[in-house]
Amino acid sequence: MVQTPMTRERLFALREEIARLEGNSIAAARQEALAGESGHAKQREIHRVPLGVAALDHAMEGGLPLNGMTEIRSQLMRDATAATGFALALAALLQRRSDEDRSPVLWISDAVTSMETGIPYALGLADFGVKPERFLHAAPRRLEEALWLAETAVESGAFSVSILEVKGNPAHFGLTESRRLGLRAKAAGRPLLLLRQSGEEEASSAPFRFLVEPAPATSRFLPDQSMLGGSIGNPVFRLTLEKSRNPAPVSLLLEWNPHDRQFSPVREPEYARSPRKLPAHSGSRLPAPANRPGRPQEVGSVLALERAS
Repeated sequence: MVQTPMTRERLFALREEIARLEGNSIAAARQEALAGESGHAKQREIHRVPLGVAALDHAMEGGLPLNGMTEIRSQLMRDATAATGFALALAALLQRRSDEDRSPVLWISDAVTSMETGIPYALGLADFGVKPERFLHAAPRRLEEALWLAETAVESGAFSVSILEVKGNPAHFGLTESRRLGLRAKAAGRPLLLLRQSGEEEASSAPFRFLVEPAPATSRFLPDQSMLGGSIGNPVFRLTLEKSRNPAPVSLLLEWNPHDRQFSPVREPEYARSPRKLPAHSGSRLPAPANRPGRPQEVGSVLALERAS
């Protein structure tokens, strides 16, 4: 049907008449729509926890989602400690937010992953900023039981955060299971961290995915690149936000302060970018002792003898 100018005027008149009969004007409807959009934006801010790093918070549209699943993965099994540390740092951040209701943290790891990476240690949790009295660990024997427990945990709403730790890319944990976990977490309005140890990139329903790698010991060096001897610095992660709405991945070094329970970006030191600029030992070398046992003797005069017949 071709709309002539007369037809358009009649349509507009009918819409205004319908709006008048319903007690609303078109302008009021527009204001209501705009209010709904701003309400959605405010609601999205409520369901985010800022990480305190501008680049990450901007790429994650405000911070870590409180009503959905976030994936964390390590590329190699030797990097599992870094991925575990970053997950614990996020758990401590969320636990600080829930200090009023004192909700515990639930860590779920299947039997295979527990044998490879071990189980959380109470004193280590306290040093990392997580309160061990509000930390629960579950080790189901089968992956199916771990998935069921993760779904039940987020649906209950009893935990400040639930963490599901799996190894690699198991066949029984694909896109369908990932989508189900994400929907359960979103419906319950609770955060869920999927910690994939030694896993490859694959399709996931998580809106954000981090790749975590060990970082050089940046906190043991002063800003002028001089060594701070005899010190143990805070944990530092090499973090890459490889899945988000951002057109390009966001990569940076992130330091976790377990005492203040907050993140801060770290500048990569010169020695990490060009290892040859910093020797293995920057001090002066000690001279070799003169009377050391086994020291080779100096060779004196050499006399050539005729070969015996």
